[in-house]
Amino acid sequence: MSIKINYSFKSGNKVPANLIYFVDEDFSLKRLEKIISSSEFSYISDLLKNSDLKKNFLVFRINSKKTIYLVSIKKNLKTSDIESLGAKFHKYIDYKKDKDYFINLDTINSRIENLAAYFLHGLKLKSYEFNLYKSKNNEKLIFINVIGSKNKITVESIIRFKALEEGIFFARDLVSEPGNILHPDEYAKRIRGLKKNGLKINIYDEKKLKKLGMNAVLGVGQGSIRGSYLVTMEWNGLKNSSKPVAFVGKGVCFDTGGISLKPAKFMEDMTYDMAGSATVVGLMKNLALRKAKVNAVGVVGLVENMPGGNAQRPGDIVKSYSGKTIEILNTDAEGRLVLADALSFTEKKFKPKFMIDLATLTGAIIVSLGSEYAGLFSNDDKLSKQLLEVSEKVDEKLWRMPLHKNFDKLIDSKNADMQNINYVGGAGSTTAAQFLQRFILNKTPWAHLDIAGMAFSKYGGALNSGGATGYGVRLLNQLIEDHYE
Repeated sequence: MSIKINYSFKSGNKVPANLIYFVDEDFSLKRLEKIISSSEFSYISDLLKNSDLKKNFLVFRINSKKTIYLVSIKKNLKTSDIESLGAKFHKYIDYKKDKDYFINLDTINSRIENLAAYFLHGLKLKSYEFNLYKSKNNEKLIFINVIGSKNKITVESIIRFKALEEGIFFARDLVSEPGNILHPDEYAKRIRGLKKNGLKINIYDEKKLKKLGMNAVLGVGQGSIRGSYLVTMEWNGLKNSSKPVAFVGKGVCFDTGGISLKPAKFMEDMTYDMAGSATVVGLMKNLALRKAKVNAVGVVGLVENMPGGNAQRPGDIVKSYSGKTIEILNTDAEGRLVLADALSFTEKKFKPKFMIDLATLTGAIIVSLGSEYAGLFSNDDKLSKQLLEVSEKVDEKLWRMPLHKNFDKLIDSKNADMQNINYVGGAGSTTAAQFLQRFILNKTPWAHLDIAGMAFSKYGGALNSGGATGYGVRLLNQLIEDHYE
């Protein structure tokens, strides 16, 4: 099922369909007097006397062809609250029966500019479904028609939200694809297709990775018949040579654990172990579509972690792109190996203002924070503060976790510069982040977001209906808008 929004801005009077009106928290009908007929006004006024005014929505069926929905806008709501309100309204959309809904801007009385745009954005995000492989696909298109002459949604806001939605949906699509379809070879091709949006794409295949000395990435993927890749995406929105902002994503298209094989139960969920990379790809598409006034680069490492005759073994030692050596004690701690090479490469090649990496890195972060917060680890207080502020603004929450030199002893190796897992026990997410920090060679401001609990939801969340969430696209877009454009 999908929703299309028509911005017609026509008169809001006498529309015989599903009508969405905004009212204040007391459900005052004052702004509706000139919009609906006197008989409808009297009818709804009478019903309101015995209605629960604490609700967000009240529904009044006028006749078989006309239903009026009142949406209560309470005082002191944030824009993220309006988005959540739009998402909650999705349950009132009747895909089986109705086709057209009309949202009336003339009924809005709020200090929030473009309030309806935030409401529609939440509704659109909640409507997402991934049903590409269902043989009986009863796809139905619902039209939300924006009408009224007041409180018009600006063209800039329309472009912004459309670009954001396309970026989020692209990220969700990537995460939702099964492993036999979206393997590293196919993933690289799909990213190459973003050239049409104005992104500069470079794909480093295994031959190029070997030449660069990216043995940490190559080691993870060597057990698979699929290729391993590092892909860079560049957006030059400033048309100058100023330092870019950089985003790095883990793209393990399927993670069996390798020789350190995972349990069979729930292994099918490991298709979403590339969600960090999907966020980066979705973000870059969004920046290109809205022609963001920023120089930005996205870097993703794409691999498949499989057991096999050529697979990496526990006990192997590899030399990373940075020159540092890593002892592989557990082949299921593979994401940090991919990110290690990707981070060092990004820092050296692009010399960014900052680097933010995203990864479904550890199960330990879910033990710590569940599915309410992503873990934030950083070497820079300013960048951390900015991320925490925008996380509250868009309701993609972060919680800052500790980094400290005392954790280093847990990943020091007797046989190499470091080992890829802490076998002493405890602090699993922190030692993984501490491992990554060793590959930031020039003190570039850096943040690591462990999104293992946020990338995929079995039960659905505020702005998604279950499955891939696209977590991080809105967060990082807001970071750029607020601080780097």
